[in-house]
Amino acid sequence: MALNAPPLSLYVHMPWCVKKCPYCDFNSHGVRGEAPPYERYVELLLADLDADLVDFAQALDARPVRSVFFGGGTPSLFAPDLIARFLDGARTRLPFADGAEITLETNPGTVEHGRFDGYLGAGVNRLSFGIQSFDDDKLRRLGRIHSAAEAEAAVKSAQDAGYDNINLDLMYALPEQTLDGALADVTRAAALGPTHISHYQLTLEPNTAFAANPPPLPDDDHAWAMQEACEQALAAAGYGQYEVSAYARPDRRCVHNLNYWQFGDYLGIGAGAHGKLSDAESGTVRRRWKTRHPRAWMDAAGGPARIGGDNAVEPAELPFEYMLNALRLIDGTPMAEFEARTGLAVERIAPALTRCRQRGWLVEDPAWLRTTPLGQRFLNDVIAAFLD
Repeated sequence: MALNAPPLSLYVHMPWCVKKCPYCDFNSHGVRGEAPPYERYVELLLADLDADLVDFAQALDARPVRSVFFGGGTPSLFAPDLIARFLDGARTRLPFADGAEITLETNPGTVEHGRFDGYLGAGVNRLSFGIQSFDDDKLRRLGRIHSAAEAEAAVKSAQDAGYDNINLDLMYALPEQTLDGALADVTRAAALGPTHISHYQLTLEPNTAFAANPPPLPDDDHAWAMQEACEQALAAAGYGQYEVSAYARPDRRCVHNLNYWQFGDYLGIGAGAHGKLSDAESGTVRRRWKTRHPRAWMDAAGGPARIGGDNAVEPAELPFEYMLNALRLIDGTPMAEFEARTGLAVERIAPALTRCRQRGWLVEDPAWLRTTPLGQRFLNDVIAAFLD
């Protein structure tokens, strides 16, 4: 089968935050002492992009960027003029699709009044707020630096500035959270009228403060009850679930994250950023990740030492990698897309497909890859069935 070049996105990692949250396993670093070198970091982001464009010139093949995502850390620590400087520089280096989605992750406790106008002027057309909860006690236990009132004020301030595409991140199964508490968070989020809500279960990740000292969390049955009840509440409020943790108003699904879940390509720029690129000519899918610590990445200044790892994904690993993303989509994907994005024939995964259908995990449709409600509940087992 021929490997096709999928849509292209750009991920930009901004590694600093005010304070590391106890549940966070992302590449984020709390600000201590003097302010981080924000301006220098943006200059080196462009140097990193330049180096990747040289390395991947054949694979990129002038594909337009359909989405940009500033993640972190806390990207809203960077002033609007620095975000504008990066976007202006990126546009001179890469073609951008008309109306490209450009998202900035935002902490409600770090954005001053009036700054949203600056981000909008810089070209950011979508904001993602890390709310997590509207319960002040839960926010305190999660180590967040904002209150529920500050979160609501920040969202309204962004809307007043002209933003009409906003995501709110929420967590459930928080320490000692009840079903009523989880539903209250969803209700308050929907009342703000965002276009998108991400609803994640809190999990204990290795090498985090919560992993070392676990808080009292709801058990699996209670967490599942929260998920089901919140799904129903979000649907009633007009938010359609299209991925395990993602809910959107009609036509407001996140373009950037959809590209991940559909096994699209993306350049990863900045400290610890991950990228994936398909080279149709060579028939390979490559993954590259950058040196994790900001200082080490900056010291490399666009040179080879900025790369933490780079390898071609082995054909035997591609089915698992594809399913790890695509099976999260509620509507699933065409089976033909598996072949186009991996370069593998469907026959390669026929035994695993048969097993999953026999167990009631996948729908009985040879042209479509989609989990059943039972498969969604046991999604990790479904994905594991495609391990080589």
